[in-house]
Amino acid sequence: MTDYALLARQLEALLDTRDWLTNAAQTCAFLMQEIDEINWAGFYLHVRPEMLTLGPFQGKPACNPIPFSKGVCGAAARTRQTQRVEDVHAVADHIACDAASRSELVVPIVIDDKVWGVLDLDSPRQARFSEQDRQGIERLVEIFITASDLSHPA
Repeated sequence: MTDYALLARQLEALLDTRDWLTNAAQTCAFLMQEIDEINWAGFYLHVRPEMLTLGPFQGKPACNPIPFSKGVCGAAARTRQTQRVEDVHAVADHIACDAASRSELVVPIVIDDKVWGVLDLDSPRQARFSEQDRQGIERLVEIFITASDLSHPA
């Protein structure tokens, strides 16, 4: 079981700048190092209308861009709700960047009532992400938001 309270303290200490790009890169590297059984961790940024653009990430090359109307990341941006998907192959409009990915957790980042982007985590294990993982990753996203100047994504 992942100790999200410990990870929160570690991420707070790691993010020692207000620069969102540095913090996003550090957050991705930290998540890949500390969270078991994930094969991709990254940010997609909302820099064009109704579209997510690839940002800092760790893992295999990724799909870009992703419209708000498609996939799990698009659903998180469109609904502004965290998406926890046990089997991505059961999602009709899933965008398969890495065929090894089986489950996904996507947390929207909303600043001043606008979607700034999303944090996307993929796992090669079906049903990898629990409710505890959702709450823990949402807390880590809050730490990223608090530490970073997100007045503009790019």
